[in-house]
Amino acid sequence: MNEVFRSAGDQFRQKIPQLSRKAEVSRLYRKSLKLLASWTVDREIFLDEAEKLRARFDAGKNANEAKAIRLLKEAKEEMYQNSHPDPYCVPFMPGGSLFMRNPPPPLEVCFPDGNYPPDAPKVLFNPDMSVCKEETGKNFNGTVLVDFTKKNME
Repeated sequence: MNEVFRSAGDQFRQKIPQLSRKAEVSRLYRKSLKLLASWTVDREIFLDEAEKLRARFDAGKNANEAKAIRLLKEAKEEMYQNSHPDPYCVPFMPGGSLFMRNPPPPLEVCFPDGNYPPDAPKVLFNPDMSVCKEETGKNFNGTVLVDFTKKNME
């Protein structure tokens, strides 16, 4: 990729929020479970492997700061090595078969005079149906970069 293409993509990327250690571990655990669900077909196997995964996370629960940083780094590397080539995604999320199939038209198109009905939605939603908030880092600003190869919204 050349520099012009990268700079065009950077204009639409969302900012990365600063997370606490607890939130970082929680996200890692959730992503690990999703990755495990992509690899396992049978629910019983998934439950057995999820118990083992939970035991691994609980083993590092009371680690000191330096060990926690090392464990997080190793876990992220392990997740990267074990990533699924075609991960499962919910059909209405980015990369799913129903994503943006019937997107709602903008309110400005439906009501060009600006007289919105009282039951019109008061919040904006991102393409992944999360509520737009500045503090989450997923703030809808008109255009969002959806990477279909990674099946996520950036």
